[in-house]
Amino acid sequence: NDLIVTSGGVSMGEEDHIKPAVSAEGRLDSWLVAMKPGKPVAFGRVNDPAGGAGAAFIGLPGNPVAVMGTFLAFVRPALLRMMGCAAAAPVLLKARSAEAIRKKPGRTEYQRGTVTTAADGSLQVRTTGSQGSGVLRSMVEANGLIVLPHAQGHVAVGDEVSVMMLAHD
Repeated sequence: NDLIVTSGGVSMGEEDHIKPAVSAEGRLDSWLVAMKPGKPVAFGRVNDPAGGAGAAFIGLPGNPVAVMGTFLAFVRPALLRMMGCAAAAPVLLKARSAEAIRKKPGRTEYQRGTVTTAADGSLQVRTTGSQGSGVLRSMVEANGLIVLPHAQGHVAVGDEVSVMMLAHD
């Protein structure tokens, strides 16, 4: 295997068994990222019992929306790069926020949103509502992720934000 991806079991609870299992068979390089949703994401390497190079390891969180966001942010670019694609980074579009968005500085947030074209031809985006990491409806209704950088605070109506579109042609 070139890459092993798991879902769930990488947080800090008693039932989170992935970190000790990977540590016993390889190494964990890091396991927390400053993002929401998806703070518990593990990165490391699993040894090859036959003595080969082993496999890269990414352990995703267990909440459905957190899995989708971390997959798009980390796993998809890693897979594309492993397949030899030069531009593995997600494409970010600029859109005007159609609503105020609350955000505390200190971590990057990926809020689910719907991008539409305004009457003047510009792109606008609004959230899909509740942004809890277990609210699957918010991901199903979204066509993009509003990317709010680490240092950013609240967003006002009309502010320009970056959006990672979910569908690619």
